[in-house]
Amino acid sequence: MAKEIIKQGNSLFEQIKQIDENGNEFWYARQLAKVLEYTDFRNFTGVIKKAKEACVNSGQEVSNHSVEANEMVSIGSGAEREMPSFKFSRYFCYLIVQNADPSKEVVALGQTYFAVQTRIQEIQGLEAYQQLSTEDEKRLFLRNEMAKHNTQLAAAARDAGVIAPLDYAIFQNHGYKGLYGGLDAKGIKQKKGLKKSQQILDHMGSTELAANLFRATQTEEN
Repeated sequence: MAKEIIKQGNSLFEQIKQIDENGNEFWYARQLAKVLEYTDFRNFTGVIKKAKEACVNSGQEVSNHSVEANEMVSIGSGAEREMPSFKFSRYFCYLIVQNADPSKEVVALGQTYFAVQTRIQEIQGLEAYQQLSTEDEKRLFLRNEMAKHNTQLAAAARDAGVIAPLDYAIFQNHGYKGLYGGLDAKGIKQKKGLKKSQQILDHMGSTELAANLFRATQTEEN
């Protein structure tokens, strides 16, 4: 399930998250490389270079998301050595996993985690969302956003040639499979214990809705 994927991402990527003296979160490059199963940091520098290019292409200042730093690295037998590294923002980590080796399961996990968390940060920055205080209010807000983007997604799909209802159902199922580890709409309903007539989106919390909102908006753009 998407919620379980997010939780699994938390266990991996939240554990190595750092907080600086100003309360800003960041990730050390060498720790991130290790989690992403790059045994040789030299191989990871190519990923960093691609992420920097993507950052520039998105109109962002690289210096706002990636800064040079020294990082303590274990060299065995409990000893550590200071080595040159970088501090990455959450957004830059998102760019990193988008440019890392896609054949690695942990990279796919990171792509989902950082994409969803980056989207959640954007949503939380919205003035309308900041005024909400309860989980039910947040869920309803995101459910309405999801309905709006599903309408836009359907229009975009028609423009791309996905017209017949059956074709659109297949199209939607591929979106669910990408987010839910291969489960289609029917499988998700079974896992949630829902009836055939019940809507999946009506039985999601705010975090899972945010993940699906990201899925819909990215598919719409593509």
